[in-house]
Amino acid sequence: MYKNILIPLDLNEESSWKKALPVALDWAKHYGAEVHVVSVLPDFGKSLVGGFFKREFEKEALAKARNALEELLDNELPDEESVKVKGHIAHGTIYEEIIKAADKFGCDLIILSSHRPELQDYLLGPNAARVVRHANQSVLVVRD
Repeated sequence: MYKNILIPLDLNEESSWKKALPVALDWAKHYGAEVHVVSVLPDFGKSLVGGFFKREFEKEALAKARNALEELLDNELPDEESVKVKGHIAHGTIYEEIIKAADKFGCDLIILSSHRPELQDYLLGPNAARVVRHANQSVLVVRD
């Protein structure tokens, strides 16, 4: 039923993958699917903000994020090779990059973690809610 599963995660927030990654691996094993793990490095937003960082900052940050993702996958994936997992780093607006990645990799399911909403989330809308609303794929939300 599922061929490609996307799991977005925040490298700085263990709760974004601690419960969701095992679920994604289990579903991938069951369906014989490939897992795409994506972490999004947010952009600066306004160019004024970017002016406070050195010119090489973005390039260095992306390289560090790639290394951190590789390390996380090395530490958290089971030794068995029954599930094919690929790591990806994206850069931009978080929910938009998650949706772009799901489309780009031909994913038919997104499995993501979500925290219990706070008042500010109801007003602004968290990334998980935006992914659920705008993704072309089915989305499974795993609660913390």
